[in-house]
Amino acid sequence: MASESERAASREGAPADEAELDERLSRPTAGLVADFARLEGDVLVLGAGGKMGPTLARMARRGLDEAGRGGQKVIAVARFSDPAARAGLEAGGVGTIAADLSDRAQIAALPDAAHVIFMAGQKFGTSGAPDATWMMNSYVPALVAERYAPSRARIVAFSTGCVYANTPVGSGGSREGDPLEPLGEYANSCVGRERMFEHFARRHGSPLALFRLNYAVDLRYGVLVDVARKVRDGEPIDVTMGHVNVIWQGDANAMALRSLLHASADPALALNVTGPETATIRALAQRFGELLGREPVLTGVEAETALLSNAARAHALFGYPEVPLETLIRWVAGWLGTGGRLLNKPTHYETRDGKY
Repeated sequence: MASESERAASREGAPADEAELDERLSRPTAGLVADFARLEGDVLVLGAGGKMGPTLARMARRGLDEAGRGGQKVIAVARFSDPAARAGLEAGGVGTIAADLSDRAQIAALPDAAHVIFMAGQKFGTSGAPDATWMMNSYVPALVAERYAPSRARIVAFSTGCVYANTPVGSGGSREGDPLEPLGEYANSCVGRERMFEHFARRHGSPLALFRLNYAVDLRYGVLVDVARKVRDGEPIDVTMGHVNVIWQGDANAMALRSLLHASADPALALNVTGPETATIRALAQRFGELLGREPVLTGVEAETALLSNAARAHALFGYPEVPLETLIRWVAGWLGTGGRLLNKPTHYETRDGKY
């Protein structure tokens, strides 16, 4: 039987435009508001200029306001190469600081904060410039941890399910206690990021949560968008990497912010964050075909393994995502069907060799 949150999400139609989409992605959940009523101190979001950062920072601001914590600051830090993104954050009550997180002096100049969300990272382009990826994914985390761990700030560090090996599709996915067996330079650098945060957290006894996200879905990008766009455009869909996990980005934002209250010291809290289903690419393509009126073009044969995560620990803490998979599918199909803007940033979920 569907939960009340699932029924509510299903009753609510798809976002009509980008303003409504961003409002939904930054809308705090009831659980977040309840948690934030107990949150003391300011929230610093590092690397807030990416795909998730702006809506996460806005959700933090809205969550604090709704929890009666309006006096606490939310500060977003990024290079802010897009002035419109910075202006949008400030209009929503989020303070902003333009800074290069690879510069030790600029990190030192950042304000103290009781709570830190670290979102900076690099994935694509790794094959051509692996040194830049290691710098962003391992060196920068060391600088940030060196700056904030001594004050015992609570840190949530975004990571990825790519730190695990591919698992049998019937296994339910990797669990947090499984060995980290990354494939390729990008995934190895992400383990480096986790280890840097763990090292400084252990040294200073500071609370840390490692947020292993796999995969977030907006209506402008994500695995569902990748599949739906290929169905719409009649492009072949390789089903060799035949199984995936996905989660609505708004749910991922809320879980990341709520993780601040669950961060722990030595050992750090590791959390797989995704939806409860193991979705098949073949079934997704066929469903999008029904909704978009196109016959999907499928190639390949499903492998026996895939990059999958078991998020039971996160669901036990936060409950299931509020937006269910079928609702996401219908929203994505509607967005593409009406010509909604896409970011044109493929996830490359099909990759099996770790080369990005």
